[in-house]
Amino acid sequence: MPVFSHKQRNTIVLVSIIVLGCFLLYALSEIFSAILGAIVLYVLFRPLYLFLTEKRGWNKGVSGIVIILVSLVVIVIPFLLMSFMVIEKIISFNTKALPIDSWVDKIDMFTAEHFGQPRFAEDTLQKLGSYAAELFPSILGSAANIILTLLVMYFILYFMFAELRKFEAGMIRYAPFSQQHALKFAMALRNATYSNVLGQGIISLVQGVLLANGFWIVGIPDAVFWGVIATFISFLPVVGAPTLSIPAGIYLMLLGRTWAGVGIMAYGLLFIGNLDHVLRMVINKRIANTHPVISIIGVFIGLPLFGILGLVFGPVLLSYFILLTQVYETNRMAADRLERVRKIPNDV
Repeated sequence: MPVFSHKQRNTIVLVSIIVLGCFLLYALSEIFSAILGAIVLYVLFRPLYLFLTEKRGWNKGVSGIVIILVSLVVIVIPFLLMSFMVIEKIISFNTKALPIDSWVDKIDMFTAEHFGQPRFAEDTLQKLGSYAAELFPSILGSAANIILTLLVMYFILYFMFAELRKFEAGMIRYAPFSQQHALKFAMALRNATYSNVLGQGIISLVQGVLLANGFWIVGIPDAVFWGVIATFISFLPVVGAPTLSIPAGIYLMLLGRTWAGVGIMAYGLLFIGNLDHVLRMVINKRIANTHPVISIIGVFIGLPLFGILGLVFGPVLLSYFILLTQVYETNRMAADRLERVRKIPNDV
């Protein structure tokens, strides 16, 4: 006689799967960003892969390698170069070489006299610089980690593409909901990824280029650097690139260039700000609409987990969570309706 019944054995196996799954998730936590990055790139480049393999008849392996090279040139390398430029600028930041040095001294004198903090402004600037530096990948300390993450990400991405049909069939088969809902979830997942990554990326790039161009015209130092900063903070819908025009305008006014200061603020707040709304409307109609609250909360979730990559991964993860919640609610409502239908004959 077996010790356990069939139902008990299934329960034990299920518990074992859950426990081992938790251990595996914990073990894979170090490469979670690589896994998430592979998923994002898979969603973005899936149409291109299908075009190359099914329309053009390319070899699957060659198509996967081509997509890896394209993603490196278009997304990864530019993002890393911008990050390295920002971190280098932060490291070389020197308040003594800036016109605001006297303002820092005045603030320190005021805080020392009234609050007993003689180095308040200087310490605050140093802390802000250190915090900003932590958001970007370090050129030396994290070089090995960056390479490892990229290798794992592209290793996973290659086999996701090489076994595309089997991979998608397996995802549908083992999904915890019906095939119909699984396909709807896949479409919603694609739209959320496009909106948070592709759509927001286009908006951020346009804002960064326009702001850098405006700063260059009015003579703001390091216009390209501030354009890169604007590109990153454009992922924040409330803050955005236009807000950088306010301190730039104040800076010009303090130098005696009042009209230039007013002009750059008007250019940033009115022109770039309104252009941001127009671009969002166009992209939302063509791709999908991501609510600003999701973007804001997602950024606060993503930054501590992924650093500067959290500007993208945070909203994506939050969107995925909301999608799963909606699918669960739909399944529960369908199950409730089915249960009521089954009980009707017994009640009649």
